Amino acid sequence: MRFIFVTLFIDILGIGIIIPIVPELVRELVGGEFVDTGRYYSAIIAIYAFTQFLCAPILGALSDRFGRRPVILASLFGLGLDYLIQGWAPTVSWLFFGRFIAGIMGASITTANAYIADVSTAETRARNYGFVGVAFGLGFIFGPALGGLLGNIDLRLPFFVAAALSLINWLYGFFVLPESLAIEHRSSVAWQKMNPLGSIRRLRAHPLVAGLSVAFVFSSLAQRGLETVWVIHAGYRYNWGPQTNGLTLALVGIMAVIVQGLLIKPTIKRFGERRTILLGLTVSMFAFVGYGLASAGWVIPIIIVFGAMAGVSLPAIQGLVAGTVSPSEQGKIQGGLTSLTSLTAIFSPLIFTGGLFSFFTSESAPIHLPGAPFFLGAFLFGLSLLVIVRLFRRLPSSSDDQPFRPANEPASNHNNTL
Repeated sequence: MRFIFVTLFIDILGIGIIIPIVPELVRELVGGEFVDTGRYYSAIIAIYAFTQFLCAPILGALSDRFGRRPVILASLFGLGLDYLIQGWAPTVSWLFFGRFIAGIMGASITTANAYIADVSTAETRARNYGFVGVAFGLGFIFGPALGGLLGNIDLRLPFFVAAALSLINWLYGFFVLPESLAIEHRSSVAWQKMNPLGSIRRLRAHPLVAGLSVAFVFSSLAQRGLETVWVIHAGYRYNWGPQTNGLTLALVGIMAVIVQGLLIKPTIKRFGERRTILLGLTVSMFAFVGYGLASAGWVIPIIIVFGAMAGVSLPAIQGLVAGTVSPSEQGKIQGGLTSLTSLTAIFSPLIFTGGLFSFFTSESAPIHLPGAPFFLGAFLFGLSLLVIVRLFRRLPSSSDDQPFRPANEPASNHNNTL
């Protein structure tokens, strides 16, 4: 298990390093205009999310046929080369190409989760998936902070450091990472396994899960939109550079670890899953309003600390879902929620960054409103809250909310990051 933990941590560290840098590089390549930067950057993020959405089930199916090790190693090596392409990108078109390849190679996280399932027993599964959460948390704490510091030296340096980390990770895996899937357990490649929309259809089979899924789409769209517009908005509104953005994102990661590690279980135990969901969505709505209204950068860390409590809602949703469906359906239902998250990651940058931010910071806008994306996010969280309240009234719990039950699989890498 320690092999895959190190592999995941280095992988996420490399991804985190370039988060505060990509918008700045796009801005440099398109001539420094924030309006054009928002449009190009949103398209780059959308193409990355789209290729990841398509390729995750494909790589998963290939790993079922050929084993986990070759798929993970091929992805790590390809990602290392891809970071070099992005670091040397002479035009924004090359950056588009680089992020397209990164979306394909980054889909290997699905294979890593399958690796963990292979080496885990019923007794160790929850603990091992907890280690995955730790790897993600640490990667997203140290990655953006390191990327911001390196970006202050040279804007392209973080890409070369990320490339070095990925290639070192590949070497480490090549010599140390064992295969986890025995030959007798491998299956043939079936096209139906590669359909990324298949798992979403299963969500309709359970009324409570279907209602939660609608609210989940609204809230996930808002959260993904926040993540895509964050760096470019802070650069425009507060004149933040890579270092400040990186340190701010590190604070986000620290608060996420505190909430997920210390506050989720006692909160759900105290209030129950249903009330915890309502609490998390309400905090999110007010935090987004705060981001939209904040005219000075010093306010942002205060809102981050306050808004971190919103992170209790996703585990509460997972616990409620886990208590609704049978054990044999847990993986399929959780997979459906992950697919919904991936879909919102495709559309959110086009709506929040390329649409609202670029329009309301342009000369053609009727009013100058750089916080418009956050106000839309607050509205979406309000819709999510309304859906949940109506759902819980229509389908009241038969008894008091159950204590927290962790889902069999970890939250996707799209936990609340801001």
